[in-house]
Amino acid sequence: MDGDCGVLVVSRRGKLLAANPLAESFLVRPLPSGSFIKANGPLAHSFSRHGQPIWEMLGCGEEEHGLLQVDDLTGTGIFYRCIPLYDEENRVTGTVITLEKRGDEALGQALKFLGLSHEEIMDQFPEGVFLVNTRWQVSYFNRTAQEITGYSRDEAMGKFCWDIFRSDLCHKKCPMRITMSTGQALLDQEVEMLTKAGQKKLILVSTAQIKKPGNRVLGGVETFQDLECLQHPTEGKDSQPFADIVGVSPQMQEIIHQLPTIAASESNVLILGESGTGKELIARALHTLSPRRKGPFQAVNCSAIPETLLESELFGYERGAFTGAVSSKAGKFELAKGGTLFLDEIGDLRPDLQVKLLRVLEGRGFERVGGNRKIPLEARIVAATNVDLQEAMRQGKFRDDLYYRLFTVPIHLPPLREKREDIPILVKYFLEQLNRKFNKRIRGVDPKVMKLFCRHPWPGNVREMQHVLEYCFVFAKGPFITERHLPRMESAWAGRELEDLDSSRSPLQALERETIIKALERVYGSKHEAARLLQISRSKLWRKMRSYAINPAEFKK
Repeated sequence: MDGDCGVLVVSRRGKLLAANPLAESFLVRPLPSGSFIKANGPLAHSFSRHGQPIWEMLGCGEEEHGLLQVDDLTGTGIFYRCIPLYDEENRVTGTVITLEKRGDEALGQALKFLGLSHEEIMDQFPEGVFLVNTRWQVSYFNRTAQEITGYSRDEAMGKFCWDIFRSDLCHKKCPMRITMSTGQALLDQEVEMLTKAGQKKLILVSTAQIKKPGNRVLGGVETFQDLECLQHPTEGKDSQPFADIVGVSPQMQEIIHQLPTIAASESNVLILGESGTGKELIARALHTLSPRRKGPFQAVNCSAIPETLLESELFGYERGAFTGAVSSKAGKFELAKGGTLFLDEIGDLRPDLQVKLLRVLEGRGFERVGGNRKIPLEARIVAATNVDLQEAMRQGKFRDDLYYRLFTVPIHLPPLREKREDIPILVKYFLEQLNRKFNKRIRGVDPKVMKLFCRHPWPGNVREMQHVLEYCFVFAKGPFITERHLPRMESAWAGRELEDLDSSRSPLQALERETIIKALERVYGSKHEAARLLQISRSKLWRKMRSYAINPAEFKK
């Protein structure tokens, strides 16, 4: 076999039996023997027919060949051929897949062999595509360009591009004119054009020069999308935020409808949900909607405060109660008088503090550390946890009596993966917030990005989505967020099931690390410029770089 070929051997059930190093290089991923390739993953999608992996479709014994179909597998110019494998009884048991990179001439021959012309391929693009020569005459106009502009290919060919698009920018700051005169490729430029019918239409434009070897300019190419098609409708009475809570899913609508009733009572509330689902947001909404709204809202994260300090933080302390207590101090229970005390991550409370909290709830009073005066509890208690408290009770880590005290009114917040219909409206909500924060005018996300968002499992839930969108805002220059603005979390966005994540970091930590790396790459390792781009101090950036083992020297020119 040719030494320039990548080779994979796959069973009928998708088990990877063998792969050579060149196959791993072509597919940009490790390919360990014995791993299974998911039917809905990118590898299976690349080698697919009628929506099913080829190794499941080879029962008739036919060979299969073609071009790789997924961009993130660097499929341009990589050809595959699948040959069935047979057992002793002449049954197909799997396939041998060969991969080969070829040059432009071979690519043209392959397209001809497959019965495809370059024009037919460009007609399949979801974006409009047109070419101009150096005299600004249209020399190609694909099918989507015809649909967006209303002009047929015959009507557009040979015409000056400004006669087709009729934009105010055509003779001033036209993206194509800038590209042709400077050689600079432009991405995601917002342009208003007139269709053949005289309708004004906003389009998103990207331009580049067309050159032959030797840098001889032959013309320019422009791709464009109808901005109206990029919008994701979220209208409707249920799509409006309620006390900053966003959701159209049945689970969230039920919670939203119950909140005013729960807020009006004085009962203890226990909010249950995974990290990042918005438990504190619900607690604040309960306070805002309650008769105690004019009182303080005091929040305590029971897992974030050192155990040795948590008791004094909750109950306060008297002067001389311990070394360093030079004066008395009120605790959170006291400071929340007339309002709401939110105890977050209550499942991490140590056993002796669980006993003291139970006494406070039962006796409606408490004492400061080092004191003997009983102070009445005049705050409503709202608790939250991401821990399975029933399992914790079975293991003896959480008291049954405290659980039932807190469990008076439970609110279960679903993870984002169980309410995917909320994703578009959450994206819209966060875009509005981030536009105000960054003083930008980003209109939305590309449909491909929205599809990735709806497919992503979101282990960090809504908080993870917020951080991902904020990452995109740092680098997005045009009116829309596209795939190239997403953080480099390949296993998350592309579903690369054969790659391993660094299990020592949470998804949000991985996202933060990649944000810092991308900023350093952009400014060639300058910590000052990277800190300015990330809108944090240089000292904070330096601490995070040390924490994530990032060496700025690697990014210098």
